[in-house]
Amino acid sequence: MGTVKKYDEKFKAEAVKLSKEMGIKQAAEELGIPQGTLDGWVRKSRKGEIDTGIGSRTPGEALNLAQQLQEARRQIKEQEKEIRKLKELNEFLEEASAFFAASRQKYAKRKE
Repeated sequence: MGTVKKYDEKFKAEAVKLSKEMGIKQAAEELGIPQGTLDGWVRKSRKGEIDTGIGSRTPGEALNLAQQLQEARRQIKEQEKEIRKLKELNEFLEEASAFFAASRQKYAKRKE
């Protein structure tokens, strides 16, 4: 069995940046690390688990983030619409409940 090497976060971030410039395979060979290791770091970087710093995104990643932002805004609008609808329904139910409670009291008074 081989020994497990530990790499610091700065090295990982620089390796990810290098892989974006020259490709994972070539960057891994250049740095002398396994391609699978670097590939894992790149995936973690995409998830935000490895900070590669400001301005280190590729145009494709930036576009993907813009699409995610647009989707999030769409979902927020839908949720706000649903909240308004539920508030209106809640108000209606409160009014109906008050109406029926008052009606019940009138009926109870008539019986006496």
